[in-house]
Amino acid sequence: MFQRTWDPQHLLHLANALMLGGVLLLLLGVSGAYLFDQWLSLPLVVACHALVILGPTALKIGYVMRLLAKRQLALAA
Repeated sequence: MFQRTWDPQHLLHLANALMLGGVLLLLLGVSGAYLFDQWLSLPLVVACHALVILGPTALKIGYVMRLLAKRQLALAA
């Protein structure tokens, strides 16, 4: 199986960026799907509802990556 080792600092930076992106996607999705839905077209409202699912998914993946990076940094110290 393909295995790639990441630098823990790089992985931590990537995880933080993914978590921030997930929060922003979630906020954009909630605001578009529930606050501004009367001004948006139906495809945009559907896309905003998709962001409500994709945002927390990115947040969770980023959190697991952060835990992995922190563990690697603790083991290296």
